[in-house]
Amino acid sequence: MGAENETAVTEFILEGFSGLDQRLQLFLSLLLLLIYLTTVMGNATIIFLMCVDHRLQTPMYFFISNLAFLEIWFTSSTSIKLFVIPSSGRRMISLSSCFTQSCFYFALGSIEFVLLAVMSFDRYVAICQPLRYAAIMKPELCIHLVAAAWVIGITVLSYRLVLLYKLTFCGSNKIHHFFCDNSPLFTLSCSDPSLLWKTDSVLFSVVILGSLCFTLAFYMGILFCILHLPAAAGRKKAFATCSSHLTTLAIAYGSCIALYVRPSRDVSLETNRIVALLNTVLYPVLNPFIYSLRNKTVILALNEAIARATAQLFPSS
Repeated sequence: MGAENETAVTEFILEGFSGLDQRLQLFLSLLLLLIYLTTVMGNATIIFLMCVDHRLQTPMYFFISNLAFLEIWFTSSTSIKLFVIPSSGRRMISLSSCFTQSCFYFALGSIEFVLLAVMSFDRYVAICQPLRYAAIMKPELCIHLVAAAWVIGITVLSYRLVLLYKLTFCGSNKIHHFFCDNSPLFTLSCSDPSLLWKTDSVLFSVVILGSLCFTLAFYMGILFCILHLPAAAGRKKAFATCSSHLTTLAIAYGSCIALYVRPSRDVSLETNRIVALLNTVLYPVLNPFIYSLRNKTVILALNEAIARATAQLFPSS
């Protein structure tokens, strides 16, 4: 039967991890809810501290707070459905909501990769050219760099919305994923998604690989500078910091390169679903701890904020 004679799909069913035992699904739902709340609270704490503590109002924390704001929305765009599906059984998502989720996921992800390259540049200047740091990282430049990242994200959002709404869906409405990712969504299309496949592949290759090249170049420069530090203790601390940063970057870049840089139709739906957990669940929850909450200045600012709040809530008689 031709696609034109079939009933048009107006909503999808997100399968999630429906193949698991019901009790295991419930446990997974509670675990993911805990991870989500930790992610939101950790990133919200960073934003709050940056706003109230003048010691954190520096270029580095300006970029980190932007990343934290981004992570809250990024993980919310996918994770809410992920832990709601097993607990409530509500698997339905409308066509427009599915397209919006997909567009925001890729737009916010593009912004994040640009921000990661910007943050690596900031750290390179701070470590390798500390005397020129204030002159280079002026507030105007910081704002322009962040604005450029958001412009790229808005561009991705706009073009994907236009192309997605050109697709038609008239057969199965079951998406074998926990959100509207490319591969499981495009395989359900009755119309030819080749243009979107090719456009996505080129755009994400430029954004992801371009960001990766800049990030690796700056970190190589940082490592070169660290090797020339006179104090062994300073080298050890710097290496520990860089290694933790590079670990989280490996998760983010590795998972996205596996899914989106090569043609996504070559990736099995099961692999797509498992690898997607890395950049939608694991990576966002690690960021606050890797970039901020281990920092002594941040810990001091947090302790002081807690002490002030405690004093206001329980004033001494």
